[in-house]
Amino acid sequence: MIPTPGQPDKYYGIGAVNYHTGETVVLFRRHKRRQEIAQLLEELVEKHLKGTIYVAWDNATTHEYDEVEAVVRAAAGRLVLLSLLTYSPWLNPIEMLWRHFCREVTHCKLFETKRALLAAAQGFFDRYNLCPEKILSVIGSNAQKVA
Repeated sequence: MIPTPGQPDKYYGIGAVNYHTGETVVLFRRHKRRQEIAQLLEELVEKHLKGTIYVAWDNATTHEYDEVEAVVRAAAGRLVLLSLLTYSPWLNPIEMLWRHFCREVTHCKLFETKRALLAAAQGFFDRYNLCPEKILSVIGSNAQKVA
C-alpha cells in the first residue's frame, strides 16, 4: 500500500519574458485567477517605469476581467495587451520558456517538499535572469543581434 495525499496542493507559474532583453518576471502563486494575472501586469508596470509595455498573450478567460482592465487603466496608456490566436502556443515566447523550465526543473524529478520545488523553480529563473542571452536563445529571439 502506498499512501496518497488526496487532493494535491498546486502552485502556478505566471510569467512574462521580454522578447528584446530576455528578462523575465515570474510569480509563483497558489491560484491562477484574474487577481494573480493583474498582479503580474502590475509587476511589469513597476519594473518598466518608462515607455510602452506590449503584452502578447492568449485568450484565457483570466485575461478578460475588471482586475486586468483596472491595471491597464492605471498604467495610463503604457500597457498594451495583444491577444494571440486561440490555441497557438508557438506564437507566445513564454510558452517555449515554460517547456524549457519543465525539462530542466521538474521533468522526472521528485521533490521532498513544496518548498524545495518552489526553491528549484525560483532558482531556475534567478539563474537565467543572470544570463538573459540564454533566455533569448530558448525563446528564439534574435533581438540582441539586431540591436
